[in-house]
Amino acid sequence: MSRYLDWLNERLPLSEFVEKHITGYPTPRNLNYSWNFGSVLGIFFVLQVITGVWLAMYYKPDANLAFDSIQHIMRDVNYGWLLRYLHAIGATGIFFALYVHMGRGLYYGSYKRPRELLWWIGLFIFMGFMAEAFMGYLLPWGQMSYWGATVITNLFTAIPFFGQELTVWLRGDFAVGDATLTRFYSFHTTIVPFAMLGGLIIIHLSALHKVGSGNPDGIEYSKKGPKMVPFAPYYITKDAWFIALIFTIYLYFVFLRPDAFIEPINNEPANPLKTPLHIVPEWYFLPFYAILRSIPDKLGGVIAMGGSILILALLPFIDRSPVRSSKYRPVKKVLTWIFFVDFVLLGYVGMHPPDFISPVGLRMATLGMIFTVIYFLYFAVLPVLPYFEKTKLPPPEEHTEGG
Repeated sequence: MSRYLDWLNERLPLSEFVEKHITGYPTPRNLNYSWNFGSVLGIFFVLQVITGVWLAMYYKPDANLAFDSIQHIMRDVNYGWLLRYLHAIGATGIFFALYVHMGRGLYYGSYKRPRELLWWIGLFIFMGFMAEAFMGYLLPWGQMSYWGATVITNLFTAIPFFGQELTVWLRGDFAVGDATLTRFYSFHTTIVPFAMLGGLIIIHLSALHKVGSGNPDGIEYSKKGPKMVPFAPYYITKDAWFIALIFTIYLYFVFLRPDAFIEPINNEPANPLKTPLHIVPEWYFLPFYAILRSIPDKLGGVIAMGGSILILALLPFIDRSPVRSSKYRPVKKVLTWIFFVDFVLLGYVGMHPPDFISPVGLRMATLGMIFTVIYFLYFAVLPVLPYFEKTKLPPPEEHTEGG
């Protein structure tokens, strides 16, 4: 075996690559469990690709056959129900891990120098997953799939000058139909997961290994200092334990509550002549859907929804404090937790009709406006925090030569 490995290493630097980027990769020793969600994301992505390829073998991207092909997979194909639920609930797992991963970066200032590019690539991956999930949601060709795609694609008509033409091009027709299904299936199974997401993830990991992982203290430790440990075996075992825990929860939903994240109405075939009483997207889109609805003007709502994502790209510029981690920034810590709670409340607003009366006596439309203002107010306050916030410093013994 050693002879074959030597032959391979002479022609391909496999051992060097493994040593540099996996086993010997220097990692801060004080990373908490929120850093493990990056590995969880990678595992979920691989699982989605595998189950997606398998499902594509039996799925029919035809408006007259799509819904029946899903029923065929669920009822007739051996273990088809299992692969379908693994894929459907895997999308929930990806977005849960993605939101925690991004929230950790927001809390610990992982967007600050020298990790600005790493943060921006991560945002592109986030938007890519949103596009992938949106197109995949249409494929079951159920009632909520059809009308959700109709509502979302109709938003593009708000774009001045060429909005109508763009909407027709996106749908492939003047209304969501067979051409839309074929296009979305093509993008969902080829270009987006392999060319875009796969490439961006590789670039993201390359940028991460160039600048190194951040840490809860926000200090740049020397790569050979006492605060660093090799990735293997320390974080490989920690990742393995945490992934096992997450997948235990994931498999609980797959086997015992498979319909927890599937709207019951989506088990009915798409009917263009019958509109559901309340059209809602998947849970991971609900906060942005609430922001969209909170603005009375259609174009204004689209701008607010798009701006709520794109404004994250400005964080390296608007957060001017020299201290990275919220752990040592008392005011930012409180504001960030308010922001997290506000994001969850926006999701709660998005899952109810605008006229629904909340437990506090206000209509959901009113609450949506309030929470939307709080969402954007967070980014408006960040630039002025350094002028009055009294930051703390880590204990002196935590500073190193590279800090």
